[in-house]
Amino acid sequence: MKGLILSGGAGTRLRPITHTSAKQLVPVANRPILFYGIDDMAAAGIQEIGIVISPATGDEIRSAVGDGSEFGVCVTWIVQEEPLGLAHAVQIARDFLADSDFVMYLGDNMLEQGLAGFVSGFERARSATQSLPLDGASTVSPAAQILLARVEDPSSFGVAALGDNGEVVALVEKPADPPSDLALVGVYLFDERIHSAIDSIEASARGELEITDAIQALIDAGHVVHHEVLHGWWIDTGKKDPLLECNRLVLDTVVQRIDGEVDSDSRVEGKVIIEAGARVSNSIVRGPAIIDRGTVVTDSHIGPYSSVARDCTIVSSEIDNSVILRRASIKDIPRLTDSIVGRDTDISRSRSRARATRLMIGDNSHVEIE
Repeated sequence: MKGLILSGGAGTRLRPITHTSAKQLVPVANRPILFYGIDDMAAAGIQEIGIVISPATGDEIRSAVGDGSEFGVCVTWIVQEEPLGLAHAVQIARDFLADSDFVMYLGDNMLEQGLAGFVSGFERARSATQSLPLDGASTVSPAAQILLARVEDPSSFGVAALGDNGEVVALVEKPADPPSDLALVGVYLFDERIHSAIDSIEASARGELEITDAIQALIDAGHVVHHEVLHGWWIDTGKKDPLLECNRLVLDTVVQRIDGEVDSDSRVEGKVIIEAGARVSNSIVRGPAIIDRGTVVTDSHIGPYSSVARDCTIVSSEIDNSVILRRASIKDIPRLTDSIVGRDTDISRSRSRARATRLMIGDNSHVEIE
């Protein structure tokens, strides 16, 4: 089985952070989101992974991932010149995929349960049955398997309708009257029949080849589509608040490890990682939190659910529930909370005694001042 990770999105919902960086490389617990998906595929035994990238952010993603050897996999890079849909991404990856079964994963999603059980379930179903000739007739062996999650507002998602035997009988995109509360998560398993299904569909009203239309084409042709209901959490990290929530969930799993320097005037409490090369002086770090190498924390309080990337400077400030990217400098800030701070950012308090707020804010920014 092969893997296909889609990492070509522009990340408009995370601007201005994504004006200068790919959304799949925004860190969660100081690790790029994309890396978790690669890890999950490797843990499921998938060694050949195609990563679909765009011309705009592809070079940055290539540089971060390399050839995949760091993850124990082999990566093939596939450029999608225009964002023409998930099914289009499969279409342009045909040479890489050949006739292999494959799992497709959206590069800005994160799952608590991983992929190993999802993949092994599909493989068991495939090996336990024998497919009939691919002539459009019904087959027992599943042609696809989709991951679903129960959601409170199904009308905001693609929704699956299930038959009496639990098989997927229809997929409906953002329905006004949802047939179930089971939303498509963005993890799919396919065999080679998906390629002919994609060839049979037309672009949607928004000009894209939709993977839901291709799966529906499989169903309409009489092929079996299995499903699995998600265990644990699933987060689309494409917006600020879900990304911060994901950061909290991952930090909750860390085990305390202090490899950096912590002076006698400082306290470290709870699940905290301080990497080698980081320095903490006259400060409190209360976990869950992580401070990367090269970062210096002085006279400050790093509160729960904070990730501080490498080579940052934190002085006389209080931070909690925030993601701080590389080389940021934060000085004399009484409290910074629920925030994402971009790379090479300088945040400081004016020495002027006048009560005023002075800002230089980029496009698509969101600022709250209390």
